[in-house]
Amino acid sequence: MKRRLFLFSFGLLTTTVLSLAAEKALLNLDKMGVAIQGYDPVAFFTVGAPVKGNPEITSTYHSAVYWFHSAKNKETFEAEPRKYEPQFGGYCAYGVSRNALAPIDINAWQIVDGRLLMQKNTGIRDDFNEDTKGNLKKADGNWPKLLEKKGK
Repeated sequence: MKRRLFLFSFGLLTTTVLSLAAEKALLNLDKMGVAIQGYDPVAFFTVGAPVKGNPEITSTYHSAVYWFHSAKNKETFEAEPRKYEPQFGGYCAYGVSRNALAPIDINAWQIVDGRLLMQKNTGIRDDFNEDTKGNLKKADGNWPKLLEKKGK
């Protein structure tokens, strides 16, 4: 009986710890909790350019507030938010590939393999693209560690 109680307690504790770790977030947001400086995440895919969102057309995903240029873009985002949210919490992808967090320039963005990547500036984007696949792989590997270390 004691063994069952111990195993149940241990399982419950493990589940709780894992769920708390999974809930950590590391997002590049402004003081109002707005992501990607208020630009419409869907527009990067549909227009191919940064388009400022309307603060009256919003959606929240992973504790980040997104602004949209149109109600249609909001609907598109809400149907598949993971497809449109910026990778690496909206931080500079090259910085993450170097195990660091860096701010972004909204004009230094790119879509790689269907993923929205933000970069610190266009020069850094060029550096990232010297080995796009290698740097993306490094960023993917570093992100969980950064999330664990710096996430809240």
